Amino acid sequence: MKEYLIGLGAAVLVFLAIIGVNIIPLVLFGGLAVVGYMFLNMQGAVRFSNLGGPQGKKRSQEISFGDIGGQDTAINELGEALEFLRCPELISKMGIRPLKGVLLVGPPGTGKTMMAKAAANYTSSVFIAASGSEFIEMYAGVGAKRVRQLFAEARKKAVKQNSSSAIIFIDELEILGAKRGKNTSHMEYDQTLNQLLVEMDGVNPDDTVRILLIGATNRADMLDPALLRPGRFDRQVQVNLPDKQGRKKILEIHTRNKPLSDPGVLDNIAAATFGFSGAHLESLANEAAILAMREQSPQVMSYHFNEAIDKVILGEKLDRKPSLEEIERVSVHESGHALLSETLMPGSVSSVTIVPRGQALGFMRKNPPDDQYLYTREQLESEIMIALGGAAAEEIKYGNRSTGARGDFKACWDTARQIVEAGLSSLGIVHADDIPPDSLFQECKNIIMVLEEQTIKLLRDNRGALFSLASSIQKEETLDRQRFVEIIH
Repeated sequence: MKEYLIGLGAAVLVFLAIIGVNIIPLVLFGGLAVVGYMFLNMQGAVRFSNLGGPQGKKRSQEISFGDIGGQDTAINELGEALEFLRCPELISKMGIRPLKGVLLVGPPGTGKTMMAKAAANYTSSVFIAASGSEFIEMYAGVGAKRVRQLFAEARKKAVKQNSSSAIIFIDELEILGAKRGKNTSHMEYDQTLNQLLVEMDGVNPDDTVRILLIGATNRADMLDPALLRPGRFDRQVQVNLPDKQGRKKILEIHTRNKPLSDPGVLDNIAAATFGFSGAHLESLANEAAILAMREQSPQVMSYHFNEAIDKVILGEKLDRKPSLEEIERVSVHESGHALLSETLMPGSVSSVTIVPRGQALGFMRKNPPDDQYLYTREQLESEIMIALGGAAAEEIKYGNRSTGARGDFKACWDTARQIVEAGLSSLGIVHADDIPPDSLFQECKNIIMVLEEQTIKLLRDNRGALFSLASSIQKEETLDRQRFVEIIH
């Protein structure tokens, strides 16, 4: 098509020249159009190098592995793959085949991109970043061309900056490296992946510029097997959510430039943020500082962090004010959750509030003493009873329930299903894919019905504490741990 248009344009110019038309302005305009087209065509390569070059290298040098908390195991495993960039002679002497690719697998916000930048700094390598979505276009062949440009640009920049190594980082790798054959509309996805495989096979440890490809994904199950075989992505590094000590280290990193009233508060915040990623914790520290600034406080206090936790989990406080009837019902609802939680898991209630945030009209925040990854059936049943406590409290007070328990019921059903799939139910050891839908439904229903009766009985036996707690929440709106204990005891 391109050749046809060029030939047609040349023929038109010749014809116009023959009939006496001045074609010089047309030639100049055509030349400018060609230059503009070439410039735009180069942008595909420039987009990949936006984190390379002098500025990109400086930006990656600002991040080291010491700036990443809670990922010591992942950093150590990644460090082994980086040795062939730092010590190629030793690697060659030991007869070790250098790793061509490292795949970082983990939930969003756990620091995969930061680890790739820190790796470039650690090895003094040129760093070039791209996203998997940048390679996918409607036009056939464009994605494959961009893959070639990416590797060529890495080598070119390394030579230009007198560096012997380059790290290419591809985020959202599941978009580029999805299993072939799934996209039947066109073959662009497969062509792009094929080109990536070819480029990885072409990486040679004896090259002037040694290249390491680092990919990041949270959906490793979607990747093509050819991409994961040895010789391509040789190693998968799990970048998981941080544990309690990891969360404390991350908080220390993100608060070292903030004036804290008491650094010891980070221990309590780390314990209260089970399930938070590094990105969540960074946002939490930032929100706490913002709250302190709003109050013109010279230091970030403990209650600023507690307020920030609720904001990160639920969102900003809402301006809308529920009616008095809704406030009373929400108070009863949250009191049911809190009373059940404290009864079944003493010390687990951190705070209770009826201040609307996000989609929630109220919230009971738990404070687990230690991170927990394994649960018995009794513990899971306690979680179900706590979730049922809100609706059960409403039924005791008003004789009916509201739509506010919809999210609680979903959590109950998910936990009941977890009991079944873990082989802890009366069905015994089962496989999730082979459970008949009717059997799964009936078993989950039976589990919840039995626990619902126990929940209602427990709250009725403690009716006085329930109503006293609800009245206090309605008046004070938010109760911290100390105030909550005073009321129920």
